[in-house]
Amino acid sequence: MDTKKFLLQENDIPEAWYNVAADMINKPRPILNPGTKEPVREEELYPLFAKELARQELNQTDAWIEIPEEVRDMYKIWRPTPLARAFGLEKALDTPAHIYFKNESVSPVGSHKLNSAIAQAYFCKKEGVTNITTETGAGQWGAAMSYAAAAFGLELAVYMVKVSYHQKPYRRSIMQTFGAQVIASPSMSTKAGRKILTDNPNYQGSLGTAISEAVELAMQTENCKYTLGSVLNHVMLHQTVIGLEAEKQMEMAGEYPETVIGCFGGGSNFSGIAFPFLRHKLTVGRNIRIVAAEPESCPKLTRGQFQYDFGDEAGYTPLIPMFTLGHTFSPAHIHAGGLRYHGAGSIVSQLRKDGLMEAVDIPQLETFDAATLFARSEGIIPAPESAHAIAAVIREAREAKLEGRPRVILFNLSGHGLIDMAAYDQYFAGDLMNYELSDEDVSRNLEGLEKII
Repeated sequence: MDTKKFLLQENDIPEAWYNVAADMINKPRPILNPGTKEPVREEELYPLFAKELARQELNQTDAWIEIPEEVRDMYKIWRPTPLARAFGLEKALDTPAHIYFKNESVSPVGSHKLNSAIAQAYFCKKEGVTNITTETGAGQWGAAMSYAAAAFGLELAVYMVKVSYHQKPYRRSIMQTFGAQVIASPSMSTKAGRKILTDNPNYQGSLGTAISEAVELAMQTENCKYTLGSVLNHVMLHQTVIGLEAEKQMEMAGEYPETVIGCFGGGSNFSGIAFPFLRHKLTVGRNIRIVAAEPESCPKLTRGQFQYDFGDEAGYTPLIPMFTLGHTFSPAHIHAGGLRYHGAGSIVSQLRKDGLMEAVDIPQLETFDAATLFARSEGIIPAPESAHAIAAVIREAREAKLEGRPRVILFNLSGHGLIDMAAYDQYFAGDLMNYELSDEDVSRNLEGLEKII
């Protein structure tokens, strides 16, 4: 396994996050108050989010937002993360492509999610908050938030999508190890959960459902705020440390990526790797392709509709301009639980609408084929979510072989799969399957979506 790493030093950790909205010609449409249908004002977000996070969410003017020193000090525990050239994968594919990956799996919780969890916990603690709530799909965000909450002395309640609660018990154990309370969602502990279970007693949950429950608990608990792991602008902002480091590391490698790829659920790891490179396209006209790889079973960017929609199933959140399959969409029980979300964040949706990025959808079995090849050639077992990006990379590398010319490809390895081995067991036993949505399925769900705006 011949992998070359490009390593940075502690003083290379970015001092500011990059806010891509400041450089966008067509700004993301505003999020709306669902009652008034007017753009949400900063103070309207204060009951839900820490004030600084609310400011970051609505900031479309400052390209650079300083990272607090306390947050940078926490980042130093695992950042900067390595960039590696995947010679082993290149050899296995017999491709002229040069493949690089940013390895976010080296964080204490095994994924990129900690980049925002630390920041959100810090701003909550600074404001005097004592309790926080959140949701989690496959458990990566819940694990990250649990670690961050423990680091800053906060009490945390995590609503974990029920199918993942049972599929991935060790992620639940990680959260409990760090002191978090973990509730399978939908639950009987909230009004939203009780309604969903009354209507559908066997429902195995979705991220939209878990968000509804976490938001409801936060609004009903004294001195409590809600934290979110993806979708919203401030989460994308915090993740840009990934791409900002990768810029320096690609310079060390003496190359520049023609294509940047990230797996896509709500947009956090994708934005983290892509937005700093997209800056070159927006500000100096650099020719670069940005590609989001989403599940074939949850194809909001490739087959969804661009309109205002709720970020959660119960309709508690502000209205977000997004590519969506509808906030009541119930995704298949694929093992990439972190990608089972009905919509895309407002920034990514606007970029997609303007043709500044592309999207592909990947069948589940293709992702595990790709994950296995990557593990055998690079020695790292990837998370099922990250395997979507790897599958997209392999497609690109095979095209390069057909063309007979090198391509420089960069992707984000958003997390390892060492706690996802039950999914690999099912794959090797032949028990996994693809879940493809028919056009009728997509249309039927969108037809039921209220035309809010």
